[in-house]
Amino acid sequence: MEKLRYFDHAATTKLDEEVYIAMLPYILENYGNPSSIYSLGKLNKEAINISRMKIANSINCKPDEIYFTSGGSESDNFCIKGIALANRRKGNHIITSKIEHPAVLNTCKSLEKMGYRVTYLNVDSKGFIDLNQLERSINRNTILISIMLANNEIGTIQKMEQISKISKRYGIYLHSDCVQAIGNIKVDVRKLNLDAISVSGHKFYGPKGIGFAYIKEGVSFFSLIDGGHQERDRRAGTENVSGIVGIGKAIEIADKNLNSNSIKLKNLRNYYLANIANNIPEIKVNGDLEDRLPGNINICFKGVNGSDLVQELDKRRICASSGSACSSGFINPSHVLLAIGVNERLARSSLRVTFGKENDVDDVKYLVISLIDIVNGLRKA
Repeated sequence: MEKLRYFDHAATTKLDEEVYIAMLPYILENYGNPSSIYSLGKLNKEAINISRMKIANSINCKPDEIYFTSGGSESDNFCIKGIALANRRKGNHIITSKIEHPAVLNTCKSLEKMGYRVTYLNVDSKGFIDLNQLERSINRNTILISIMLANNEIGTIQKMEQISKISKRYGIYLHSDCVQAIGNIKVDVRKLNLDAISVSGHKFYGPKGIGFAYIKEGVSFFSLIDGGHQERDRRAGTENVSGIVGIGKAIEIADKNLNSNSIKLKNLRNYYLANIANNIPEIKVNGDLEDRLPGNINICFKGVNGSDLVQELDKRRICASSGSACSSGFINPSHVLLAIGVNERLARSSLRVTFGKENDVDDVKYLVISLIDIVNGLRKA
């Protein structure tokens, strides 16, 4: 059987073997409840504290500013709803962008049903928000700005330091969905001057079902889950100890290898893009090529349906993403591509390839050869 070649690391990543080994004792042996006062419980509480410290060191914050969640979607809800509900007396206006992940967009829509007003900022053809529009959108009722650091579909990295200067000038909280950023670029919450971020473990070779939220000390926010006193009374529920150990180990490994992995992924991406551009006509590269995640490349292949591309690649044991959302068999063009000005027909022809640390040049060569053959065949058909 042909080797499986995986190019969808923005969707999820394979659990790192070191992470798996670190997690095992907390699955099989150290199974005590961290809230228990006997030694088996205390052992797990200490493991949680160690992971919290590793994460705090990684993003340059205090351990007590880290709250463990079930993943990116809960973290987005935790930060956005938590801050919005806690600051309702100050105002009811939130600013976000049109290219956010659904976990942010749908959270904002939920808040709109509760009486909040949301401004959805436009982006330019490369996916950057308009800083002038951001500043013009601020009013006396604005309490929160939520802009993702790096886009999951087109890889564009926002000019977050400039965004944070605007938010601080007006005394408005700034949240950023950093799910795609962590593990791919350095995230320093102090340098970026962020008040809250959302992160998911399985995007950087950690386990699924675990994430964290950073909430800056002094930021008032409302607890969404009531129950016990876990996470300093902010997020009730018995902790996922093995997952917490896993995400701590994963972020530690990611930090250690960040520069070397970034160089490798960028080289693979550029090699792929050059060979596609030289061999397949009528393509459109989406997003900025400079301020971009190192392993992300999103291309529209004119005259080809993206879902067909994904299915044909799958027959050759290649995993990639069309960037389309499927619901009950209906294919929707990417809201991100539409927001950057790609027309609906062309948006349906997109293929997102996201490289990971297990990929090599031979994998990319096989991908390129396969795509040349598939695109030519689909266009003729």
